[in-house]
Amino acid sequence: MPGGVMSVEYDDHFDFRGGQFTGPVIGRADYQPYVPAPTAVDSLPARTVGFTGRDDELRKLLEALDPAQPGPQAVLVAAVSGLGGIGKTALAVEAAHEAQARGWFPGGTLFVDLHGYDESPISADVALQLLLRALGTRPEHIPVQAEERSAFYRAALARRARESGPVLVVADNASSVSQVRPLLPGDFRHRMLTTSRHKFPTLGARLLALDELSTQGACELLDRALHAADPADARMAGHASQASALAALCGCLPLALQIAAALLIADHSMSLSEFGRDLTASRSLLDQLDDGERSVRATFELSYRALPAQQARLLRLLALAPGPETGIEAITALLGEANSPRADLAVLERAHLIQRGSSRHRWRMHDLVREYAAQVAESNDVLAEESAAARERVLEHYVQRTAAAVDLVRWWTDTPVPQQVFSSRAQAVTWLDTERANLLATMHGTAQPRHGTLLVRLGLLLGTYLYFRRYYDDFVTVSRHTQDTARLIGDRVAEAQACNYLGLALRSADRPVEAIDALTRARDLLAAVGDRTGEAFAWNFLGSALRVAGSPSEALPVLERAGELFRALSDSNGQAYVFNNTGFALMDLGRPHDAIDAHTRARKLFRTAGNRDREAKAWRNTGIALQATGNTAEAVDAYTKALTIQHEFEDWHAIGTTHQHLADAHENAGHPDEARHHWLAAADAYQQADAEPEAVQARERATALPPPDRPTPPPTSSE
Repeated sequence: MPGGVMSVEYDDHFDFRGGQFTGPVIGRADYQPYVPAPTAVDSLPARTVGFTGRDDELRKLLEALDPAQPGPQAVLVAAVSGLGGIGKTALAVEAAHEAQARGWFPGGTLFVDLHGYDESPISADVALQLLLRALGTRPEHIPVQAEERSAFYRAALARRARESGPVLVVADNASSVSQVRPLLPGDFRHRMLTTSRHKFPTLGARLLALDELSTQGACELLDRALHAADPADARMAGHASQASALAALCGCLPLALQIAAALLIADHSMSLSEFGRDLTASRSLLDQLDDGERSVRATFELSYRALPAQQARLLRLLALAPGPETGIEAITALLGEANSPRADLAVLERAHLIQRGSSRHRWRMHDLVREYAAQVAESNDVLAEESAAARERVLEHYVQRTAAAVDLVRWWTDTPVPQQVFSSRAQAVTWLDTERANLLATMHGTAQPRHGTLLVRLGLLLGTYLYFRRYYDDFVTVSRHTQDTARLIGDRVAEAQACNYLGLALRSADRPVEAIDALTRARDLLAAVGDRTGEAFAWNFLGSALRVAGSPSEALPVLERAGELFRALSDSNGQAYVFNNTGFALMDLGRPHDAIDAHTRARKLFRTAGNRDREAKAWRNTGIALQATGNTAEAVDAYTKALTIQHEFEDWHAIGTTHQHLADAHENAGHPDEARHHWLAAADAYQQADAEPEAVQARERATALPPPDRPTPPPTSSE
């Protein structure tokens, strides 16, 4: 070889054997004493300012990290997961500091941010390199091959355990199990703590999923952050309601709360209420929740970009679903696909972008995630058209299902059974109860001519259900919206019908003066469009409203006019309603015998029409009139007949009311034991109907009765 420098280095010498030299050769050896590379253990970030509201989660995490746990119960790795901005890193850092303070890991604490959701996440190989260097390994000694590097890392941890003690490894912000698994320590002396926006069920870890803070915890976070910046800041003091409102606007999401605190700190003159008003008035909360360094929108954007196209579409469209949580059938309708999206929903759940709702097959999402996804859904013309089509599909779904359910609610025994979408009336009512919030949210959305006809139909259907379930305030709101929507699309017949429903709703909500105004207008509108049945019902409802308003004498001729119209239409069911309201007016006028006659005629007509539900009410009303005449025995018989029919319909509120009348009758007749039985039965029925105030009152009446009679024990014999 040509002359030059040759340095073939072994442990303690240079070997020149076998070399061929054609010129001068120089051998040079540099000797340096071995010095370990500097370590970077105990490199935890600082605790989060204002950390609070996670006592239970912190306790569970420390239980998992506790090195005193016996072998079979020891947890090698704990995995904290949750939505972006939920406070995973803050909790992990807090737990690591606490473990360090307790002296659990004398070998040190290693921290690595895997940047799992950034455009360039850190691979497991790079993370191993960072951890090994932190443990004092020189770069040139780190193996190149992945498997060798992982084994070398476990050996370094074992050496650290022998020399100094066990180590805690914190791997923050992982996006996949593949990022984390190579970092696992080799034995249970060490512990690993990882955080991710995804659940890691295959990691063999103790899993801890974070939810948003409680309102109290959110307010404490705001208070601590403001006081950390200025101990004299008193804006939270005495303003609990404003603080709670601000926490709600932030969705009790720690990141959003920290940003809100930073904005308040930057403007010391801004009050909580003013800041809350600004957020409420903003077209986008996400635009406001940005302090220049942190942004809720940017945090969600990282999660969204990581989704495959199909799951990203599901998230966008699910954000458009009305109401707080959505069932699988409605989600399928939103997507417009035949196959169930259960697998994709499970993926979004593992990513903490959606959560299970009140049952296994219902889903919800955080308010701020919903706002983000809904804005993405409208971000360009193509996505906006996709969104409009999805809204129409889910609206059609709700109309069809509601129509099928309401058909069963108003189905009369001995008449043809409606087309069976639901197996029973009870199942139909359960579906309506479950979907009530979503159906109301559908109606409360901005009316668009494109969807107007469907919204009007849904509103009229909902009126029947809301009246049946006694949700009178909702009935009023829905009827107003239906009327406005019908007017918007120019449907005069539907507008008149909705106005009639509005009058009925107002009367039922004990707002008779408003009801009289609405029903007078409805009567005239229905007459103008030629809806004679609707006009007859408007007269009937108007007569009832006049009676409730305290004018039974004025009600009677109005009800007589309603009866004439129904007779002209040969509508026996309508005539029965008129006789029923006439009976009430006659009772108010102190004419109970005439009321008995009116209610008896109503009952017979309802039976002829097949309207069993109203037949039961007529029996009860007859009992009230009979009781007013002092005929208690016949009144009890009438109430009992009403109960028999009401149980067929599982109309629990009506059942409770009838038991209440039976209790009154027995109490007035001096039968306290029978009265107590019916008061307690009334309480149970009201409880079934979610009528808690009535249930409490019935129990109080039962308690107020004298104790039940006890048989006198026989005298004891004496010797």
